Amino acid sequence: MQEVVIPQKFSFNNLALQSGKVLENIDIVYETYGSLNADKSNAILIEHAFSGDAHAAGLHAIDDRKPGWWDNMIGSGKAFDTDRYFVICSNILGGCAGSTGPSSINPKTNREYGLGFPVITVADIVNAQKQLINHLEIKKLLSVSGGSMGGMQVLQWLISYPENIASAIPIATTMRHSPQQIAFNEVARQAIMADQNWNKGNYYGKKSPEIGLSLARMIGHITYMSDKSMEAKFSRNLKGQKFSFEVHSEFEVEGYLKYQGDSFVKRFDANSYLYITKAMDYFDVSGKNFIKQSAKLKNLRFLIIAFESDWLYPPYQSEEIARQLKLKGYNATYCDIKSAYGHDAFLLEIEDETRLIKSFLNTVTKNN
Repeated sequence: MQEVVIPQKFSFNNLALQSGKVLENIDIVYETYGSLNADKSNAILIEHAFSGDAHAAGLHAIDDRKPGWWDNMIGSGKAFDTDRYFVICSNILGGCAGSTGPSSINPKTNREYGLGFPVITVADIVNAQKQLINHLEIKKLLSVSGGSMGGMQVLQWLISYPENIASAIPIATTMRHSPQQIAFNEVARQAIMADQNWNKGNYYGKKSPEIGLSLARMIGHITYMSDKSMEAKFSRNLKGQKFSFEVHSEFEVEGYLKYQGDSFVKRFDANSYLYITKAMDYFDVSGKNFIKQSAKLKNLRFLIIAFESDWLYPPYQSEEIARQLKLKGYNATYCDIKSAYGHDAFLLEIEDETRLIKSFLNTVTKNN
């Protein structure tokens, strides 16, 4: 029987942002799994990807049909073993699943922020998380782990708070977006802003830009899969028996993308999509911005995981993270997992990830 998890909320005032602005009255929604030990040395922070949330594992109610997004990795005996570790996952700043974001009420206007919400960065997101970790009175995290944008947050922890973590597991991620990655995000943003219902972000309480947001999700979803996985899942199969010779969707892959888009608009805010993708595009911890060499951090350990068929965040980007760490003398292990699933592999290649992460965390625990 799966664990029923109750979301929690942490609130604080005044977060100084990289833009120079100050955000007031911040809520961070989070969930925890397992138990914190007496000296609070077994805490692991899980970072969710772009469209994820704090619900990483377990159920919110006994009759829930779908558990948290990384339930097959978090739990008793799993990669992040809740019999041994205290696992935390929070919804990011700028999100739309309980944490403060564009759809939240601005206390100064008593209306939704919309585009009045300040532009945020991954560093701002991590700074908000650090407030939560301080609230939980955890001085040092045993590990920080996450895939995709979650991996960016892992790297930002290394830059912002390296002395507050013992290890890091960035998965299928990058030190900075390439022009192609920025381009995909910009096309998605333009799709949202071109929707007649977007209304410069002032659509709350009115008809929302569902067509634009759905299209943005469809564009994104293509990048999460691979040519091989799409061939295996859909090939050129038709929904009907033969071509209709009409201009409408008739391939199975078209119906799948439409379903993904329609499902997404029911749970995600269009303005959050704009803000979070912008934060991803701003992210850059390469070169001089990368983690500094320090004798104080010599015991830091790293496990960097990539996937062979991931063309959104291709393995060379993760390999470069490992190379930079090794050049600075850090203990870094790089693994490129063979998979046909594309970028989605970090959610699907459970057996290989579990084996690698379990072994890695055993080593980290022994050395701390």
